[in-house]
Amino acid sequence: MTYDELLKIFEKGDDCDETVFYFKTDPKHKEHYLGFIPKYDKPYWIGYCDIEDGCEFTTAKEMFEAKVFDGKSIKSRWDEVVLCSINGRNVEDFF
Repeated sequence: MTYDELLKIFEKGDDCDETVFYFKTDPKHKEHYLGFIPKYDKPYWIGYCDIEDGCEFTTAKEMFEAKVFDGKSIKSRWDEVVLCSINGRNVEDFF
C-alpha cells in the first residue's frame, strides 16, 4: 500500500479506525495506533497508548504530517512504515 492510498482511505473515513503500524527501523517494533471517529470535531487521532496524551486532528493530512514520531511525521517516515492492520483487519484482507 502506498502513502497516498492510505491517506485516501482516511480522508474518506472508510473503515480506518484502529489502524496499527510500526516502524521497521525500530528494533522493538513498537506498535502505533491511528484512527478516525467521525462524531468528533477533531475526528482523526494518534493513539493514547503509544504517544503520551495522544493527539487529535481535524484532517487526515494534518495527522499524517504531524511530527510526533521522534520529531518526524508518518509521511516523512513512510519508507519505514509497516502496516499491521486497518480497522482490525489484516492489511491484505482490507482490499
